[in-house]
Order: sequence, then C-alpha cells, then structure tokens
Amino acid sequence: FEPTLSWLLFAGKSAALFAVLAGVTLALTSGGRRPVRGRALTAARASLAVRGLLILGLGLTIAYVDMPAYIILAYYGVMFLLAIPLLGLSFRQLAAAALAFALAGPIIMQALRDGLPLPGYDPTFSTAIADPGVFTSQMLLTGVYPALPWMAYICAGMAVGRLNLRVARIQVRLLIGGAGLALGAWLISILALGPLGGLNAIEAATPSLSAEAINDILIWGPEPTLPTSSWWWLTVVAPHSSTPLDILLTIGISLAVLGAVLLAAPAIPGVLKPLAAAGTMTLTLYSTHLLVLATGFLADVPYLSWIIQVAAAIVVAVHWQKSKGQGPLERLIAAAAGRTRNYVLTTAQNPGR
Repeated sequence: FEPTLSWLLFAGKSAALFAVLAGVTLALTSGGRRPVRGRALTAARASLAVRGLLILGLGLTIAYVDMPAYIILAYYGVMFLLAIPLLGLSFRQLAAAALAFALAGPIIMQALRDGLPLPGYDPTFSTAIADPGVFTSQMLLTGVYPALPWMAYICAGMAVGRLNLRVARIQVRLLIGGAGLALGAWLISILALGPLGGLNAIEAATPSLSAEAINDILIWGPEPTLPTSSWWWLTVVAPHSSTPLDILLTIGISLAVLGAVLLAAPAIPGVLKPLAAAGTMTLTLYSTHLLVLATGFLADVPYLSWIIQVAAAIVVAVHWQKSKGQGPLERLIAAAAGRTRNYVLTTAQNPGR
C-alpha cells in the first residue's frame, strides 16, 4: 500500500494536462493568436455552447455504466459552457483569469462546501433531473473535478493558445516557466506544511482523522474532497485536491510538458506521430477506456491491461486517422458545432433567411 513511482510522478497531473490542452483547443478554434470579433465571435460562442452541451450529455449518459473511475466528461461540458464569455479575451486577460480562478476558486469551494449537499459518485441525467441543486453544486464546487476552480486550467490553456506556438522561443519559455511555476508551488507547500506549521494546524483542527489518515490524503488525494476543518488544507498539493497550490503546480507541469513536446516534435516526428494520431480522437479513446474498465478487463493484472489498452489505442488511432481522419465521437460533435457556427454566420449574411 505504498505509492508507486508512477503514482508520485503522474497522479493528478494527466487530468490537469488534459484540461489545459482543452483550453488550448478552445483558443485555436476561436482565432488563435488573434481572437475573433463581431459575428465570428458570436458564431464561435454558439458553436462552443453546442460542443459543451454534447460533451455534458455524453458524460451523463456514460455514467449509467458502473465503472471503477470518476468520469470527467460532464465536468468538461460545464467548463466549456463557462468558457463561452471568455472566447474573445487576449493572452494577458486569460492569464489573469487563470490566476484568479486558481486562487479564488478553491477558497470559494472550501467556504461553501459545508453548506452544500453531498455529491453522488458520477452524475447522470437522472441526477440532474431529480436533484438539480445537488447536480449543480457537484458540477461547480463539490465534485471530483469542480468546474469553478478547474476553470484555471481552461483559462491557462486558452492563454497558451493565444501565443505563437511555432516559435522556439515561446516553446522554451513554456518549458522553463512551467517548470519554475511547478517547483515554486511545490516548495511553498512544503514550507507552509512544515516550518510554518500547517500540518500541525491541520492535525489539531481535524481530530476525526489520525496522522496516518491525513498523510494518506497528502499522498493519495481526498476521497472525494478535502476536509474543511482548517484553511491550511488549501496549502496541500495532493492529487485532485484542487487547492491553489495544487492547481498552480499542475498548470506548471502541463505547460512544461507542452513546451517539451513542441520542442521535441521537429526532432523526433516519427516517435510522436502515433501519439499525435491518438490525440486526434481522445474523446473516443477516453470513452472506450471507461467502458473497458467497466468490463473488469484484466483487472487482476493492471499493468498488462494498461499495456494492451495503450497499444490498442495507438494502433486503432493510426489506422483510423489514415482512413477516416477524426475519431467517430469527435466527428459527430465537430459536425454539430460546425453546423451551428455556419448557421450563425450565414444568418448574419442573409438576415432575411
């Protein structure tokens, strides 16, 4: 029951990177370095609304299948909807928004959580209809991937998408700046919990948890959310804890990874090409992965299951991209979002239509 090296290195970081890349995509589809304006901005917002609703619906649907995993899709849909008014913002504005969400989001979450209903496991359409208050609070504040603080990842990614990512100087800055941000957040957490007495304060304010139980939260992350007994909890960087320092740490790692991959791409295109193919159908692969987990496929030999799933995902993605391009779920959602965008633009050009 000790954490593995892979857990220590990657737990909580991959989901954050996924969210940051989602933000990059939103920026690239709304003008890239030059945000769209006018009717084009309205069309981009309408398109994103459709995309967000469809992903939200997919997440609520797939949650009817019992599986040993928390599903992020519904939360993503809500984040996309929250990002609609942000599409026209510049790099500086988005960077400021990311910092604001990273700092204020967790504080609001901790301040309000005790007064909000307890969340369920993964929300479905039934949850949304039967208990809209529980559903809303879970999506925004009490769930595993609370949209309000997690908007920091979306905004950080959108800010990155406003940069010229083809320039090596920008790629180096992402790598070095991201690594510096991650290191700084980690060191501040160590200082706060150690010399500044944060861990002692947490133990004193949370008598219901033993020192061992608190240490387990620091290693494995909360189940599913942090206690609210002390504000010092906001200084931890446990996986999926959604504290300010955890968010800044994982944003920094995400930026560093993105910078490193962009720098490596011209040097080792053959190595990265299969991964890029998988990257064109992440929604399809993620949804399939969840369904495979639900079957219990090789659950007693998880490393073998992981190897088989990764290999199958890459092989399928490479062949699918060569023959059909986008993944099936990506194509469906892109088609609906594209039609919405075109309808708004066409209506503007032909108001009597």
